Amino acid sequence: MASAADQLAANVNLGVFAKATELKKRLLFLAGALIIYRVGSFITLPGIDPIAMADVIHTQSQGVLGLFDVFAGGALSRMSIFALTIMPYISAAIIIQLLSAVNPALEQMRKEGVSGRIRINQYTRYLTVAITAMQAVGIASGLQSATASNGMPVVINPGAFFMFTTVITLVGGTMFLVWLGEQVTERGIGQGISILIFAGIVARLPGAIVNLLELGRTGALSPFIIVALVIGALLVIAGIVYVEQAQRRILVQYPKRQQGNKVFGGESSHIPLKLNTSGVIPPIFASSLLLLPLTFAGFHKAGDSTTDGILSTLTVLLGRGQPLYLFLYAALIVFFAFFYTAVVFNPTETAENLRKYGGFVPGIRPGKNTADYLDYVLTRLSVIGSIYLIVVCLIPEFLISRLSVPFYFGGTSLMIVVNVTLSTAQQIQAHLLAHQYEGLLKKSRLRGRR
Repeated sequence: MASAADQLAANVNLGVFAKATELKKRLLFLAGALIIYRVGSFITLPGIDPIAMADVIHTQSQGVLGLFDVFAGGALSRMSIFALTIMPYISAAIIIQLLSAVNPALEQMRKEGVSGRIRINQYTRYLTVAITAMQAVGIASGLQSATASNGMPVVINPGAFFMFTTVITLVGGTMFLVWLGEQVTERGIGQGISILIFAGIVARLPGAIVNLLELGRTGALSPFIIVALVIGALLVIAGIVYVEQAQRRILVQYPKRQQGNKVFGGESSHIPLKLNTSGVIPPIFASSLLLLPLTFAGFHKAGDSTTDGILSTLTVLLGRGQPLYLFLYAALIVFFAFFYTAVVFNPTETAENLRKYGGFVPGIRPGKNTADYLDYVLTRLSVIGSIYLIVVCLIPEFLISRLSVPFYFGGTSLMIVVNVTLSTAQQIQAHLLAHQYEGLLKKSRLRGRR
């Protein structure tokens, strides 16, 4: 006989949307927030020539600016008020998370529950303002000296006033997006910060499809390559879904305790360890580090023959698709996968918590042996997860460099889109199940009265 949860899942259908009032309100709020975000990404900073700015970003499409422009949905190439998007907040959150692993005060604060999380979130916002301000000063300084390929300056009236207004606008735009993301998390559907990044990536998808079809129409790409590209993309998405949902569940048993005539405990649980514990952080860090030389080379002005020679050599060796680039990309992904996994999951702390509450892994002694076993399992999962990240991230690089295929979604952006889609769909299903469950309870009460 099917369980109650299975019956609820089988009864969920699109017709439930009409009755789920709370879910409709959340979806409408999410739609409104995304509209505000997309409208703001088209409002250009005061004093900027948008045509010259787009030309400058186009020349930097292979560098860090090109990578961030993908996450920003084109807001950086337009140099809008949301040009920095939510990336400074993500950087600040990662820095605070790394510091909490080595700083006893932050680690203790993280263990204090709700009050500790509130203080950590406050520190993350302060650090976000500092990071955004530094990036805004750098961008404003770079814009004043930047020129398009036709010699037109990007800034119409450079000066101190432009620097001040640009820094204030970019900081205000990023902090507004942080607030908007928190509102989406609280009053909408899904994790707000991830939803905003997802919206920026997907916003450029229609244009990429049009460009792909145009290449097929002009004969630059054969229909066979286009069909193969679509089938390959679907297979990669299916593989990402499979791996991101995969877990290694470690059984945990709790002993029975008798107090008076009552027996407590005796139940079993599990520790879910994801196959890809580090998520999309390793590809983002690895690609950002490798693209820095290309970015510096693009902004460097010719003059010093020694510097020009070094930058030219780095540009050639670390060009997209070059063997050294692919090797270093894979090596950095492996390094950050193990490093970030060690930060987000502490086997010793987990084993100590299990011992404190009386839990144990069957066949493993509590304490150090349990920590060693968890570390053993996590290491092997990290090996498989890092190989998965390498395959997903290097496939687009190979298609672009070797086969000249215009693969729009890189490995990092594709994983972000799939992960956000999965988590949002799960939350929608949870709301529908809750609504369906309330309906079944009302029906059971009516039958009981009869």
